[in-house]
Amino acid sequence: MYKEWKNTGKLGFGLMRLPKVDEEEKIIDVEQVKKMVDMFIDAGFIYFDTAWNYEGSEEAIRQALVERYPREKYLLATKLAAWMKCETREDAIKEFETSLERTGAGYFDFYLLHNLGEHRTKYFDDFDIWSFVQEKKKEGLIKHVGFSFHSTPEELEEILKAHPEMEFVQLQINYADWDNPAVRSRECYEVARKYDKPIIIMEPVKGGMLANPPESVEKVFKEADPGASCASWAMKYAADLEGVVMVLSGMSSVDQMEDNLSYMKGFTELTDGQKETIAKAAEELAKIPVIPCTKCDYCAKVCPENIGISGSFTAMNMYTVYKDFKFAAFQEGWLVGMHGLKSAKYCIKCGACEEACPQHIDIRNQLEKVDAVFGKKEEQ
Repeated sequence: MYKEWKNTGKLGFGLMRLPKVDEEEKIIDVEQVKKMVDMFIDAGFIYFDTAWNYEGSEEAIRQALVERYPREKYLLATKLAAWMKCETREDAIKEFETSLERTGAGYFDFYLLHNLGEHRTKYFDDFDIWSFVQEKKKEGLIKHVGFSFHSTPEELEEILKAHPEMEFVQLQINYADWDNPAVRSRECYEVARKYDKPIIIMEPVKGGMLANPPESVEKVFKEADPGASCASWAMKYAADLEGVVMVLSGMSSVDQMEDNLSYMKGFTELTDGQKETIAKAAEELAKIPVIPCTKCDYCAKVCPENIGISGSFTAMNMYTVYKDFKFAAFQEGWLVGMHGLKSAKYCIKCGACEEACPQHIDIRNQLEKVDAVFGKKEEQ
């Protein structure tokens, strides 16, 4: 399938963070999106990535792209989230129909089962969405089928073994998460390569945080190339990996589009010197003291209060390194509350977790610190 990506360029326009004319009302600035679409296509790029649950995104791309360009001039990808508000197979299928209606695209070049992993995969199994997308492929409404994934390499391998018909995978990969035990990007990448699946990369700039990394990291990049943005290093790192066919950038302004195009148009492989610079930056990032949690979750197995310990620590580490409270608080909410676990404030300090922890983390003390940061997030 790799030939399908020939001449598409390695930059994909992620439509998750489109510019807004009204942030509070979440109204997308369609006129600015049109300018961004024009710049993107004029530079020779054609891949656009949206999803059923990206609020307003599918409608915006209809106005900015579908209604303004011939259908053969671009590739459009969207996604089906069977685990989100779906109680029946019909509910999940309705997402596909809604996406067709919203975009007006007629068909999807790439269709993804959205965010497989953990409890979410079960919905695709129970509703047999696997056969549904193959039916739509036969009908010509889908050209290629794959999935996006946020979980462990072991689970990724299980899915690829069970569903060899999946043509590509979309993974979270960036230099900060490459060996991050909470993400395990490298291991997931290696599994995808083992099964010879083309890889689309999401979060290459880690939700924008690698565009403004810690000062020690930024210093490494600026010493190597004062004129290059920190985001450019992260994007090029991702694009340089073997087997990667597309790197998605969730752009939200004309300026961001200009920056991406400046270094992704005519992208060439990284030099040995550039690879060394990124390795040094990653080393600086690793020096920042964080909670040494490997997400083994032995603590979770013995916690009488069902506290989301590893999720809390992942969010706390994110806050410690990047100082982005809003993003870290969102992660804490997703990894703890949205997974049916209790927050740090419910710790009864029994100590069972510390006896089970192979990293010998002072979990009770660390949970107190987590609560001090995120316990009042509703007020911030």
